[in-house]
Amino acid sequence: MCEDNHGGLGRRALFVTGAAAALTLGSVSFASAAEGSRESRTVRGTLPPGSPDFVYVPVEVPAGVREIKVAYTYDRPSVPAGTTGNALDIGVFDERGTELGGRGFRGWSGGARTEFFLRADDATPGYLPGPVREGTWHIALGPYTVAPQGLAYEITITLTYGEPGEAARPVYPPERAKGRGRAWYRGDCHLHSWHSDGRRTPAEIGALARAAGLDFINSSEHNTHSAHAHWADVAGDDLLVMLGEEITTRNGHVVALGTDPGTFVDWRYRARDNRFGRFARQIRRAGGLVVPAHPHATCVGCNWKFGFNEADAVEVWNGPYTPDDEVALADWDSMLVASARDGRDWPPAMGSSDAHRDPDAVGSPQTVVLADDLTREAIQEGIRAGRSYIAESARVELSFRALGGRGEHAGIGGRLRVDRDTPVTVRLEVTGAPRCTVRFVTDQGVLHTSAPLPVSGSGVVEWRTTPSYAAYVRAELRHETAAGPLPGALAALTNPIFLGHRTG
Repeated sequence: MCEDNHGGLGRRALFVTGAAAALTLGSVSFASAAEGSRESRTVRGTLPPGSPDFVYVPVEVPAGVREIKVAYTYDRPSVPAGTTGNALDIGVFDERGTELGGRGFRGWSGGARTEFFLRADDATPGYLPGPVREGTWHIALGPYTVAPQGLAYEITITLTYGEPGEAARPVYPPERAKGRGRAWYRGDCHLHSWHSDGRRTPAEIGALARAAGLDFINSSEHNTHSAHAHWADVAGDDLLVMLGEEITTRNGHVVALGTDPGTFVDWRYRARDNRFGRFARQIRRAGGLVVPAHPHATCVGCNWKFGFNEADAVEVWNGPYTPDDEVALADWDSMLVASARDGRDWPPAMGSSDAHRDPDAVGSPQTVVLADDLTREAIQEGIRAGRSYIAESARVELSFRALGGRGEHAGIGGRLRVDRDTPVTVRLEVTGAPRCTVRFVTDQGVLHTSAPLPVSGSGVVEWRTTPSYAAYVRAELRHETAAGPLPGALAALTNPIFLGHRTG
């Protein structure tokens, strides 16, 4: 084993990748060796506070390498209360380079793993199998947070020489399951397996999805598409598995929902770099939807900073309902007001579990979509149109309609086209929500609150209004609360029904 010491970032080059500034350190070199032999190099260094988002360690890989393996450690010194400590992410790019867009991308595990390997026939979850070709590879370090003392790291790269194994052709899940025609389908579009920082296998997630009464799920690993080729055996006539990614930037996370198999979307930019639009368009070209995730989450880098002009939908409810979801819901409601005022399109609301490990509940919450069939295209079209509601579990079922005086009617995501002063009846039918309170929310705020539903959880709530008084109406089901005037946690939430003729 040979050693190299980068010290305090000596032998470095600062460059711009087309987005955030990145640091490239001195290269690590290997010589060709006999088949079956193994060589290692260890490098050490220290990243100071204020380091660039990405630090690259070039590795000169000779011909004849069968496998590359990387292991790393870093120190975690004590820090004062309120000060961030050290957290160092890791990934790798092959000889095709590190340019923004990810042509050379071969894998990312963030901070979930301390080592990984790649070879033609296999790779650590989060990484892409394939040949280890000759050229300059790059270990990608992401200093997520750096303590005041700096971040001291050690990386060991090991090459195994020999003939590459035979690469397996990836098999992807089908884009269709056995549906019920035009019906309401239940799904969870934000999930994590062991291909990123989750602890469950795809098979375990599939079993939990079926137990939760789901019809579809979406693969959404952090900054990697390595799981795409591992869902075919999980999908079936009863479960549609869509493929995507959670693009995890330093200025917020966005779910690429239902992209073409093998689609990778880069994450190495901030809002100030003005690159997000490029990758939102890439998601759509790959057949996916752009869904900002947990936009008001409080973890470092989780709060959404890119705006919502590119959003096809917005995740307003993420996992167990918390105060940051309440803020996201209020923010989304302001978008509805602006849409009603300006006569422009509006971003539908979604809910997902973001489940990673036990005890995270897959399918809590879930998005229930009215779609023509159980196919990728039909589910996406229903989500994009806002024909959906969010429920805390499969027990909750809703029917929400607006009725005019002459037989006019509209459902969730629709528009009741009647004159401004036409009386309108809004009707919500509920099952599976015992002791929950129904609230009808409009562009003025909450204009009707029901008495608690009976312990059976079933009931019908009606309210009468006009388009001049309410530009739209959406429904919320809230659990009982002991906190006085504060609303309880959500049990369900519908997308709006707009009232009157479109203006603007």
